[in-house]
Amino acid sequence: MTKPALEAPRPKGGESEKITINLGPVDLGKIDLLVEEGFYSNRTDLIRTAIRNQLAIHANVVSETVTRRELVLGMQHFSKRDLEAALAANQRLQIQVLGLASIATDVSAELALATIESIVVLGAFHASPAVKAALADRIG
Repeated sequence: MTKPALEAPRPKGGESEKITINLGPVDLGKIDLLVEEGFYSNRTDLIRTAIRNQLAIHANVVSETVTRRELVLGMQHFSKRDLEAALAANQRLQIQVLGLASIATDVSAELALATIESIVVLGAFHASPAVKAALADRIG
């Protein structure tokens, strides 16, 4: 039930995940108007700016919740070596990340099942389809 002392690499500047949103035609038209008037370079620029502004408004809540829930903030990667070390130490990992959690592509479903007790990711989770399928009931 303990967490290994893994160093969490910092996310690279250009990494992003794609999301899809639905907007009504009037809201979309207003966005296009602001882009045409030069307030934003494109629709994505306005949407990113709006999201960042809302995240800044709620920064204290996010910070307090990350601390309270003991989430790793940023990126946490688990290599085959990391999971083999956890297995050798008879440890079961509880992965809790706000950002990006990833499991190396050379990690087998069996190794993941033997070492990962639970996964909670607020953001993005990258792993092979086999590992994701094997851990499906442990991903919350």
